[in-house]
This record gives sequence, C-alpha cells and structure tokens, in this order.
Amino acid sequence: MDLFYFYQFIILAVLAVLLVNFLFNLYLFKNIRNYNDIGSLADNKPLVSILIPARNEEKNIERCLKSILNQDYRNTEIIVLDDNSIDKTAEIVKKLAEKDPRIKLVSGKPLPQGWLGKNFACFQLSGYARGDYLIFTDADTYHFASSVKSAISCLIANKLDAACPFPRQIMVSLSERMAIPFINFAILLFMPLALIRKSKNPLFCTGVGQYFIFKREAYFGMGGHSAVKGKILEDVHISKKTKESGFNYMIFDGSTSLTCRMYKNFHEVWKGYSRFMFSAFDYNFITMFLVLTLVTIFLFMPFVFLPLGIFIYKWSPGIMTFIILQVSIISIIRICISLRFKENPLNVFIHPLSMIFIVLVSMNSFIQSRLGSGISWKGRTYQAQSGSNELDVFEEDIEEFKIKNN
Repeated sequence: MDLFYFYQFIILAVLAVLLVNFLFNLYLFKNIRNYNDIGSLADNKPLVSILIPARNEEKNIERCLKSILNQDYRNTEIIVLDDNSIDKTAEIVKKLAEKDPRIKLVSGKPLPQGWLGKNFACFQLSGYARGDYLIFTDADTYHFASSVKSAISCLIANKLDAACPFPRQIMVSLSERMAIPFINFAILLFMPLALIRKSKNPLFCTGVGQYFIFKREAYFGMGGHSAVKGKILEDVHISKKTKESGFNYMIFDGSTSLTCRMYKNFHEVWKGYSRFMFSAFDYNFITMFLVLTLVTIFLFMPFVFLPLGIFIYKWSPGIMTFIILQVSIISIIRICISLRFKENPLNVFIHPLSMIFIVLVSMNSFIQSRLGSGISWKGRTYQAQSGSNELDVFEEDIEEFKIKNN
C-alpha cells in the first residue's frame, strides 16, 4: 500500500473515532437549565454564597452584580473582594451595596509569596462565606435569572458535590472567534465526559473558572483554593482536587444560564492565552511539542492537503476522498459546536487560522514562561512553576480553614 495513502487512511480513522467521542460528549454535556426543581429544598432554601473576585473590573462589575441580584433564588449573599484595584471597582460595589444589603464588599490583602492573584482572592472570599453552597464566579459574567436555582438543582438531581457549568462565550472580533471556541472544541473532542463522573482518575477532569458551585463541605474538604495556590489553570486543578478528595463532580452546559466575554481584542486574546497555554502542558516542553504536533497533523494538515491535492499535485481519487472526509469531519464538529453554543457558524471557515493561532500562542507562552520575565496578568507578573513544590504550606492553610469555619 502506498505510504501516503496509508497515512491519509490513519488520519481519517482517528478523526472518525474522535467524531464518535464528540457526538457522545455532546449528548452527555447536559444543560443546567434542564434542572430547575430544587425538590425537598423548596420550603427550606439553603443560603448560597456568591463569591466574586474583582481586580480592576469597573467595566464589568455593575452589570454582573445586577444580573445576580435579579436571580429568582433569593436566599443569597453576594461577597465581592476588591483585589487591590486601582480603578473604580470598589466605588461601584459600595453604591450597589447601599441599595441591597445582600451585597458585601471586602478588601483584599496583599498577595503573599507563592500565591496567584485570583486563587488568593477566592481563598479570602471563602473565609467570609456563610452559605451551604458556594458559587465562585468572575466579574465579567452575566447571569440569567435562573442560573443559581438551576445550578443547585443540578447538584441535587445528579447527587453531586460540585459542578462547573460552562458559560456561553460572547465573541465579537475575529481574534476572539479564532481562539475562544477552541476551549469547547478541545474538551468535547478529546475528553471522555463519561469518565469525569465515573472514573476516580483526576486525569479525566476539567473546568472553567468563570463559574463553579460547591457544597460547603466539599469545598473545604478538598482544601479550597489553597490546594491550587500556585496554579495558573486553577479551574482545571481545583476540579482534579475535588475528585482526588473523593467528591462527586461533573461539568455542564451553562450556555443558556450565563454568558461571559473573556477578551475584547487581539491584544487581550494573545496575552490571555499566553498566560495559561504552557501551564496546560504542566510546563513540559516535550509534552507541549508532541501535543501540538498531533494537533497540527490531525486538525490542520487536512486543510493544507485539500487545495494541494486539487490544484497542484492532482492526487488520486482515493487519496482525495480520504482528505475530503477528514475536512468534512472537522467541519461537522465545528458546525455542531457553533449551533450548540450559539456561535457564528462561519467560524468553521477560520478553523485553520485557529490552529495556527493555538500553536503560535503556545510557543509564546513557553517563551514568556521559560525565557522571558514571566507571565503578566492584570498588573502582576508570575514566574512559571511546575511540580510538587507549589503546596509547601498547604497543611498550614488547611488548619487556617478549619479555625475560620468551625
């Protein structure tokens, strides 16, 4: 058999397997809006603490808080931690707190060594929370009226201790549309969602830090944000810690319950992805190189081979059939994601650009982490860390949790 023909057959076979996994995941990725009945809690609604870390969020915080105040689940406390902002974040929160006593503003302490900013902000917020359920959400999110009730109902119906509903990502610019859909694309394509719930292996776990809900005992039982104090991808690692600690966890589709616009232009997209891409490979260049090579081979090269085979090399019908099927599978997956999450269906046409962007931004993340001055985000610069030394004072922090919350 011709080697190139065999190569195209293998690529097609792998993509076919990935398509089956994707379709299965699409079915398992339940929307939390399907869960809107709190059952036995209807007459005795527990207190829910909604915890928002905010650093220089004057453009987002008012919209976020007003959407949370409009929830149809009323027994809530809303705690905003002003993480040493230099804009009008605190002033805006104070004005809203004067109108609604459910809102409480607290001032963040200086960032200790060994902590990342958001992780330490969430750690402090947990110390103020009184609720039976803890919801951590970002200041740039917008919540529909049923998001809190649906999240609690989702935990109860599925007998979970924690969950992460994925918001609908708002994308306007070309750079946003090029980069942001890759998150859902990668998770639904490669991650076997059935194993997130059923397997005890933390490898099969992920999350998005824009919205997490925990039962109180689960959050403190797994160590809270202290357990991920030095992790840039704290959302992924806190989901793994939850599972490692023996608690039931699952991800859900939250696209009809809340939205988020992560970035607004190419500079923000490039800087934001450069912040976490290398950490996604645990700061291991060999792992990153191998994964990016496979991504290029399976998800990018079919779009290169298609015009080459048609217009230049005039490859045989058998080879071209394989290539057309490869491109079709990838395009079907992108179209399904666009329809499911209400993205622009035309995103399928910029898929090759998306793959180029992911490779380039991953390399930039490596350069900044290993060869540059570190990762900069919201006015802070962090040195990349990897391995086991990140939890040196973990036990001390757990004791502090216990003292505060007994």
